[in-house]
Amino acid sequence: MTRLSVNINKVATLRNARGGDNPDVVATALLLERHGAQGITVHPRPDERHIRRSDVRALRPVLTTELNIEGYPSEDFLALVTEVRPGQVTLVPDPPGVLTSNAGWDAHAHKAFLTDVVRRLHAEGLRTSLFLGADSGQVGHAADTGTDRIELYTEPYAAGYRTDREAAVAPFVSAAQAAAAHGLGLNAGHDLDRHNLRYFHLHVPGLLEVSIGHALVCDALHFGWENTVQLYLRELRS
Repeated sequence: MTRLSVNINKVATLRNARGGDNPDVVATALLLERHGAQGITVHPRPDERHIRRSDVRALRPVLTTELNIEGYPSEDFLALVTEVRPGQVTLVPDPPGVLTSNAGWDAHAHKAFLTDVVRRLHAEGLRTSLFLGADSGQVGHAADTGTDRIELYTEPYAAGYRTDREAAVAPFVSAAQAAAAHGLGLNAGHDLDRHNLRYFHLHVPGLLEVSIGHALVCDALHFGWENTVQLYLRELRS
């Protein structure tokens, strides 16, 4: 079964809008676990505009599911994940000021850099994943870095789903097949929601994990955390 990891960045955004600790990021993560989420994802950015480094440190000892930490592999980020030791480190190519992740790595152009980062993380016993577009050629270059997994950037799929879902999913099927051929684990995330998730899950082979934040948090405003997590899990069980 494909695992559901919930990105709680938007919970932290809401908290930070007023200061204080409401909503409580750690309490929300624990609630999500109790309601069936199989992982928690966070993406601490340098300006701490949503998840803070203190949140990351507070989450790690209390979570019973996998903690996935996303981020650009700066020295500060690498020091944080080495200290906290999450279940997975997802490397993204975001520059510091970007609003949200909007592209995957060019694993060919950055192969030497990524290979060194992956080597350092493996030396600490940390599983790695590279955020990647649905480009079968890039998958081979990602494999050359030694990464354990790739995470497919699914915004193009979500954008094309309503008009031509077969065409939208086709590059992701090819990328998934390339990942399997190279022995890479496969994750996916960005703009997946309860409307497009089932089709993606049914057609993309070998999908181990999806990371979903914005859409799930928005749905929770209407349906509550428990119902929302179960709605998303139901799409992954189809």
